[in-house]
Amino acid sequence: MITRYSRPVAAAIWSQETKYKIWFEIEAHAATKMAELGVIPKESADAIWAKGKDATFDADRIDEIERTTKHDVIAFLTHVAEIVGEEARFLHQGMTSSDVLDTCFAVQLARSSDLLIEGVDRVLAALETRAKEHKYTPTVGRSHGIHAEPVTFGLKLAGYHAEFQRAKRRLITAKEEIATCAISGAVGTFANVDPAVEQYVADQMGLTVEPVSTQVIPRDRHAAFFAALGVVASSVERLAVEIRHLQRTEVLEAEEFFDKGQKGSSAMPHKRNPVLTENLTGLARLIRSAVTPAMENVALWHERDISHSSVERGIGPDATIHLDFALHRLANVVERLNVYPENMQKNIDRLGGLVHSQRVMLALTQAGVSREDAYAAVQENAMKVWRGEGAFLDFLKADDRVTLPADQLEALFDLGYHTKNVDVVFKRVFGD
Repeated sequence: MITRYSRPVAAAIWSQETKYKIWFEIEAHAATKMAELGVIPKESADAIWAKGKDATFDADRIDEIERTTKHDVIAFLTHVAEIVGEEARFLHQGMTSSDVLDTCFAVQLARSSDLLIEGVDRVLAALETRAKEHKYTPTVGRSHGIHAEPVTFGLKLAGYHAEFQRAKRRLITAKEEIATCAISGAVGTFANVDPAVEQYVADQMGLTVEPVSTQVIPRDRHAAFFAALGVVASSVERLAVEIRHLQRTEVLEAEEFFDKGQKGSSAMPHKRNPVLTENLTGLARLIRSAVTPAMENVALWHERDISHSSVERGIGPDATIHLDFALHRLANVVERLNVYPENMQKNIDRLGGLVHSQRVMLALTQAGVSREDAYAAVQENAMKVWRGEGAFLDFLKADDRVTLPADQLEALFDLGYHTKNVDVVFKRVFGD
């Protein structure tokens, strides 16, 4: 993660300060419940909270201790003892390092999920506004990058809105799956820590208990979480790529906003480049790069190993912070997108009515012409237009195989025919 592609609110979740605060809360909540169960003195649990709740944990000091201990949780507990005093001996009773590390990681991923869901909500709001604005703005649909039949720009955006509705559901499910707590001790047997401690800590930290933690929370949960982020990133990229295509000089149906004073090129003053959506394409690649390592983390040795640890220290902050940034950048692009209906109409007209070829073919079949003959007649005339020899309607009217009256043929070139079910689709996407 680099500052250029991060929002402070997302980065703060992964700061050392936040991590150590969460670690302390896990330990202190566990101490509170242990005191209630009579495992440690209540006054000691109270003192831990009183002295540690508002303390500033010194990351440099913890690093200094870790250079000797070679163990981050022990280094942290040693530093806490320096702050809390002798009552600190009652911390971590019956617990193991993974109880702290995995529960903290769950808290960080859950908090990150909340930000990601907020980001998707902003994308959804932007898409809905622009889709309704251009509900009936005609534009050409493309398959294989080639003109197909007319659609509306609003329909395009409605399709992305439906996709990001699914993205939101995926993130909600991912959060539910990842937000679990493990306070089960060595190899997960609860031999030295009461299961009630786990339930209490889970409740206090906004988590659910992990049904079976083998000293670590099973990593299939994390694999599903990062896979969900990868899919959402791909949705971000799909919309970004569409905007990049629409901004090409030869198309120019829509483009990113270009602010006063903005420069497009160090060499060519005329340039207006789709730099934001190109950036989103790159960020999507980074986010997806977390998916395979997360999958490979599932197969740990026996009850645990730490081969997953180094991976997650990287992909946890990187994937969540990058996706958070990408969602807000995408929302900003959509909110401020320049849309050019006149260019959309110009592009529809470029092929002189060829976008209506299917409707002509179907009308011929309904008039008694075989599908094969109808297809051949329409295609042959269409190819003349491709070669720049004239207008499609004129060729059709002059072809004896096209048996439709001139007024019926002209009616088949009505653009409004292709928008008659826009309301149906919008109702499916946006409701009443």
